[in-house]
Amino acid sequence: MTGCSPTGAPHPPKTAGYSRVTMCHMMLPQDTNPAGIVHGGVVMKHIDDAAGVVALRHTRCSVVTASIDRLDFHNPAFIGNLLSLKASLNLVGTSSMEVGVRVETEDLKTGEIRHTASAYLTFVALDDTFRPRPVPPLILETDEERRRNRQAQARRRVRLAEKSRETSCRTDPQTCQAPPD
Repeated sequence: MTGCSPTGAPHPPKTAGYSRVTMCHMMLPQDTNPAGIVHGGVVMKHIDDAAGVVALRHTRCSVVTASIDRLDFHNPAFIGNLLSLKASLNLVGTSSMEVGVRVETEDLKTGEIRHTASAYLTFVALDDTFRPRPVPPLILETDEERRRNRQAQARRRVRLAEKSRETSCRTDPQTCQAPPD
C-alpha cells in the first residue's frame, strides 16, 4: 500500500492529534427498528469505521480490527438524530493500537446532546503479505492523552492475561474450572 515504509524500516513517532477524527452520520429510517430506535449494529459499524480511520491515519497502511475490548451503550439514538463519533488513539504497541471512540447523539430539533456509546477497539497493522507490521510510536502531548494511555495499558494487561488463561484452558482443561462458591 502506498505510504507504508517497508517492514522493519523506522517509523517517525506521531501524536494522537495527528490521527484523531470526528465523523457524523444522520440516522435514517433504514438504520432503525420499527420503534424508530437505531440498531446497535448500526452504531457498532460506525464505531468500527471511525476507529479504522484513526488506525489507518496513524499507520498509513492496511489495518484490521483485532478486537472490540469494550462497547457500552448509554442512551438510544432515534430517526433524525445526528450521530457523532469522536475517535482517538490511546495506546500503540509493536503492531497493534487501541482506539477509543465516544458516540454522541444530537437531537437536531432541540439541540440536546446525549452520550450514546463508548468503545475500545484494537487494530493491527498489516504488511503486503497480511502479516502484522510495526507501527509508528505514539507521542502523548496532554494530561488527558497520558491518562487515556495509562487506562489503555491497564486494559491491555487484562486482555493479555485473559488470552493467556484461554490458551491455558485449551491445553489443560483443569486450569479452566471455576472456583467453588
